[in-house]
Amino acid sequence: METGSGQDTEVAGAEPVWTGLPPGLLRMRRLLLVVWLGLLAVALGLLLGLLCGPVWAAFALLPLALAGWGWVMLGRNWRSWRYAERADDLLISRGVLWREETVVPYGRMQLVEVTSGPVERHFGLASVQLHTAAAATDATIPGLDPAEAERLRDRLTELGEARSAGL
Repeated sequence: METGSGQDTEVAGAEPVWTGLPPGLLRMRRLLLVVWLGLLAVALGLLLGLLCGPVWAAFALLPLALAGWGWVMLGRNWRSWRYAERADDLLISRGVLWREETVVPYGRMQLVEVTSGPVERHFGLASVQLHTAAAATDATIPGLDPAEAERLRDRLTELGEARSAGL
């Protein structure tokens, strides 16, 4: 006897459908990198140029080299973030050198928050933070579109309530 529809079940061992982060998060982080390291380079160049001479002002190029390296690393980090909604849990995967995958069962979720600071709001972004009974398994999905963040919050809350009803 078979119950349920075959369309609702996921094939055991099948690869989950991953969703990446929107490009707005990468734009925001790269802009912050350029602004802060650009200001540091200008301040360092002026300070060294006035106090030590123009030859020493060349050391102001170090923050610019760091900005170039940071630009590439931010892109790699952004591409490493992804999440997948499965039947019983949420997967969050991230990391370039050290890959980290967090599995959050819907029934263990206690609180799902959508947060957005002033810089995130300016770029039209929001983060979803999941709180579970174990503090070590709290998870965050940064840089989502606010509508997607609210949709995800509502869906996770609904699934969490349905799964925890039997506890």
